[in-house]
Amino acid sequence: MGPLRRAVRLGVVLAALATVSGPAPSGSAALAGSAPEERRMTMAFHHEDARVLAGRRIVLSYPGPTPPPAVLRAIREGRAAGVILFGENITGPEQLSQAVAQLKQASAESPDGLPLLLMTDQEGGKVRRLPGAPELSARRTGLAPHPLAAAVSSGTGAARTLTDAGLNVNLAPVLDVYDTPGNFIDRYERSYGQDPRRVAELGTAFLAAQQGLGVAATAKHFPGLGAAARDENTDTRPVTLPVTLERLRERDEAPYRAAVAAGVRMVMTSWAVYPALDPDHPAGFSAAVVQGELRGRLGFEGVTVTDALEAEALAPYGATGPRALAAARAGMDLILCSARDAQQGEDAAQALAAALDSGELDRAAFTAAVARVDALRASLD
Repeated sequence: MGPLRRAVRLGVVLAALATVSGPAPSGSAALAGSAPEERRMTMAFHHEDARVLAGRRIVLSYPGPTPPPAVLRAIREGRAAGVILFGENITGPEQLSQAVAQLKQASAESPDGLPLLLMTDQEGGKVRRLPGAPELSARRTGLAPHPLAAAVSSGTGAARTLTDAGLNVNLAPVLDVYDTPGNFIDRYERSYGQDPRRVAELGTAFLAAQQGLGVAATAKHFPGLGAAARDENTDTRPVTLPVTLERLRERDEAPYRAAVAAGVRMVMTSWAVYPALDPDHPAGFSAAVVQGELRGRLGFEGVTVTDALEAEALAPYGATGPRALAAARAGMDLILCSARDAQQGEDAAQALAAALDSGELDRAAFTAAVARVDALRASLD
């Protein structure tokens, strides 16, 4: 897609975003579409089928190397914001190219025609879904002779690896500041270090280099998993991190504050509980964390995304539907359905749609979330 067409498309979406959630981001006025287009988009947000609106907040996944019919159908019907790819979805360059082409063709046939958010975890080192850069882990980047140059190189390499594969979103960088060597974040070399200033510097260098090449970055796992012990993995069990409010704001949140200032496009919250902020809910289910800390204190205006909705840390909250509702109530924009099961995404979307129709979820807040996601999609290829 050419720059002019992308600008026009983005302008229409940003106009709708301004209507439902206040002024559009700085500089968007020059991209605004015609008044009839703006009115049409606004009407669409307010009157569109709840099932479609709900789907536009869902990231799907699937097992194996070939996108299944159910996933392609949901995309064609405009009921998906994106797809996350894992190692099991990738057997080689030609296979991946064919799978991505199928996903993109389905998206092109959807009513809105917006690009999908095609994402993966390409952090570097041990956490890479695609072969290729970045080869350095975050820890090794922090220990390099020239760490800043290494971070820029890693961000550039990640972007090129993803764009070569046809992907446009990286669920990286990790901005957690680890406190104990060998703990949950450090054991897989996923943290740049123990100094929040160094983590902020290297993480923002990575994300800026990546986003400069057209791949959206995701800062994770807000407000920080650096205090998690070696076995405190929210994928496998509930985790509570009883750190003080002072530590959270001065140490753990510091790199995220820098990432927001650097223009990071997405932020992923953690599933840990932080009693200093909210003793009753995991971060991704907590309005105090999402709306109070991330949007209120740090001023983040981009897209929020959950961690994996199937995480065992969420077992007390019921099945997929209640989990999706809890995330939406807290202010999460995107629901990450990464169980490699198309039914998970369908269950999440059905729950959101029913709550929107019944009034359980506020329609203005819901459409504002959709508009943020759509604006991100419109800005990418």
